[in-house]
Amino acid sequence: MENNSLENEHLHAHSHPNKKNVLNRLARVIGHLEGIKRMVDDEVDCSEILIQLSAVRSALNNTGKVILSDHINHCLVHAYEENNTEVIDKLNDAIDKFLK
Repeated sequence: MENNSLENEHLHAHSHPNKKNVLNRLARVIGHLEGIKRMVDDEVDCSEILIQLSAVRSALNNTGKVILSDHINHCLVHAYEENNTEVIDKLNDAIDKFLK
């Protein structure tokens, strides 16, 4: 029964206009993390590792901004048209978690 509630959550076509962009960004982040893992294994200076971790965090934040923009421009617009305030509440919760 829980699955049905998930299916009814988004009754519109859930499109991601920047899907390829997001997937490319995530692939780069994964590669960057693998490089950092090698740095730790090779006992590279901690300050260098911290700098690289900062770059990964920034890349993830920027990827999140792309996803957020897509969500606002597509899902939120549809929710507004359907007077679905639950989507707005979920977005606010997601933004709170994203910004922590």
